[in-house]
Amino acid sequence: MPVPDTLASLTKPLFEALPLEQAMPELVPTRTIDPNIVRLVESIVSQSEIQANPSVTAALWLYIDEIDRSHTICQAIPGSVGSLWHAIVHRREGDFWNSKYWFRQAGTNHVLSAHSPEAFVDQVEQTYKNNPPELLERQRQEWLQLFEFSAREG
Repeated sequence: MPVPDTLASLTKPLFEALPLEQAMPELVPTRTIDPNIVRLVESIVSQSEIQANPSVTAALWLYIDEIDRSHTICQAIPGSVGSLWHAIVHRREGDFWNSKYWFRQAGTNHVLSAHSPEAFVDQVEQTYKNNPPELLERQRQEWLQLFEFSAREG
């Protein structure tokens, strides 16, 4: 993961405990979150290097499906990156209309614009109860792309 070394070191325990291919296993989460993983993220986000980058903090909560915590943080992040995280959170909540609103707020020239995020919202809305593997993979890659961008730009 091309992120700054300090951030990579701080997040390594999470990505070892919950690899990307196992994270976000539902398009709209319904499962209970492992309390050990929650405690792990709490310890990571308490680090000053992480607290200095709210986008990374929101991303880490989203990674483990702590949607409410992520939402609280990302709605206060200004600019297109905050709007992108906010849009993804709303899509993951199943609030599809609001997700598309926030993607529009991000503008047309951003890190995810090549992937037609609004069309992805429509695909998720139509199929989220079945969690198609190809959409889960797209969700993970979207998260990774925005996480890496947030880590480098933060």
